[in-house]
Amino acid sequence: MRVAITGAGLAGLSCGKYLADAGHTPIILECRDVLGGKVAAWKDDDGDWYETGLHIFFGAYPNILQLFKELGIEERLQWKEHSMIFNQPETPGTYSRFDFPDIPAPINGIIAILCNEDMLTWEEKVKFGLGLIPAIIHGQSYVEKMDRYSWSEWIKKQNIPPRVEKEVFIAMSKALNFINPDEISATVLLTALNRFLQEKNGSKMAFLDGPPTERLCKPIVDYITERGGEVRLNAPLKEIILNEDNTVKGFLLRGLNGEPDEMFEAHLYLSAIPVDILKLLLPQPWKRLDFARQLEGLEGVPVINLHLWFDRKLTDVDHLLFSRSDLLSVYADMSNTCKEYANQERSMLELVLAPAKDWISQSDENIIAATMEELNKLFPQHFIGENPTKLLKFHVVKTPRSVYKATPGRQAFRPSQKTPIANFYLAGDYTMQQYLGSMEGAVLSGKLAAQTIARDYPANIIIS
Repeated sequence: MRVAITGAGLAGLSCGKYLADAGHTPIILECRDVLGGKVAAWKDDDGDWYETGLHIFFGAYPNILQLFKELGIEERLQWKEHSMIFNQPETPGTYSRFDFPDIPAPINGIIAILCNEDMLTWEEKVKFGLGLIPAIIHGQSYVEKMDRYSWSEWIKKQNIPPRVEKEVFIAMSKALNFINPDEISATVLLTALNRFLQEKNGSKMAFLDGPPTERLCKPIVDYITERGGEVRLNAPLKEIILNEDNTVKGFLLRGLNGEPDEMFEAHLYLSAIPVDILKLLLPQPWKRLDFARQLEGLEGVPVINLHLWFDRKLTDVDHLLFSRSDLLSVYADMSNTCKEYANQERSMLELVLAPAKDWISQSDENIIAATMEELNKLFPQHFIGENPTKLLKFHVVKTPRSVYKATPGRQAFRPSQKTPIANFYLAGDYTMQQYLGSMEGAVLSGKLAAQTIARDYPANIIIS
């Protein structure tokens, strides 16, 4: 059975992979000339790669790890030591670490917290631990109910000292959803903490050994095409054309470079495009349906990813770093962390600017100037003296609407992968699945959508 999928991000690609496994024929239609969606990457004129985001793989990502295993590319994940590393703004150039010993969870996480003497006092650690007890005891059911609160509200409700939020969770909040603790749903951070504390390697991190488009997306495409599927780039969806009964008749693809529009027909149809774009493309008759009204409660959050090449090494840390600055959330020296970008003489920092709502419309030059001010605070020893470090070049990648903005109450607006339209399905990290807006969420949503289609329409059933 032919299934037309619009969107070649991780949700669409993983859906295509699992549909192929189920005996269906996926045809993935991507509007751009590059795979990956929110994990897309490009090569510049110098042959250097730059990416849509700083992509980190966690031990608590079972669906992504299983996908790597099924594709036979597990060695492409470069696992780092089991630590979380924070900059120390009060003492620039130094770091505070949470090191997880190689023992079962949650004991390894408790020891990591207790052994950190830089960021929290013993009283703060104890009160934070006591505040987490309901989530640990009652698990995900409790975590889901906490969607009514922001993280800041939940911290206060649990009598956790405000300094715990300032020291640790401003950085984590911005890293997880690109917004601050007073905006983010408590469910997001509690979900992450539950995974990190209850799974031995849940918080262990890995970097891909090269650009995601080449090292992850292309193997999925190869897998799909080897099984009779197809992936087409430069195939933008212009309109969803309906039958008289409001089921999908076809995807109207916009013609490029003077070519006419193309009507693409299949047996089944699936949207794996961002929720903001989907809302614009919904046919008028569907807008009266509950699932369409539900989507109105979701919108993407802006994010800016930065790549800066310097004339020397700024750091030798081979890991993700939480900057704890007002402007930046997380960063890494990719010349240390990624095999493809390795350079022993020079640094290439990849940084995430968040929250980005006040910056997304500003010029690249203004953004870089502000970023350099922050880097002067993080690495002051490198930007003073007679021969300061020089910025050689940069790339700024703006995503005006990235993962859905996980403010309190958003859980109720997340739709199922199955819609009321008989031949139309959804995938994307905004759809309902337990991993929220993330690469893991995108892959899981694609897998769930494929499973739903396989149940509704087994591969041996032919429909006209």
